Amino acid sequence: MDVGQLRVYQQALDACRQIENIAQQLPKDLFDVKRQIFRSSRAIAPIIAEGFGRKRSQKEFHRFVIEAMSSSDETITHLRIIARSRFNTISIKQLKEAAETFKSISRQLNTLSSKVRENI
Repeated sequence: MDVGQLRVYQQALDACRQIENIAQQLPKDLFDVKRQIFRSSRAIAPIIAEGFGRKRSQKEFHRFVIEAMSSSDETITHLRIIARSRFNTISIKQLKEAAETFKSISRQLNTLSSKVRENI
């Protein structure tokens, strides 16, 4: 099996486009948040891939799944920060849709974590 066959991996790759669209609209006043949300959202798929490459050790794979989930949760927090910022120019609907995407990713990673943990 290839990591590209994991649905959560594919969704994490696709979700990067959502963040790119949001970040493109951010004003200069939110440059630091833009940089952080790019970093956290773009980290998820590579972390999953690295963990998948080490899946012979379920303990190692589990650690990477947890790390990917942390990056997804961090991305959700950055979306909330943007929504509450007085400099925000992006529709709340668009931010909520992106947050729902990352919540779905986090849920899938949580499920994967539980399955991997059973094999440790």
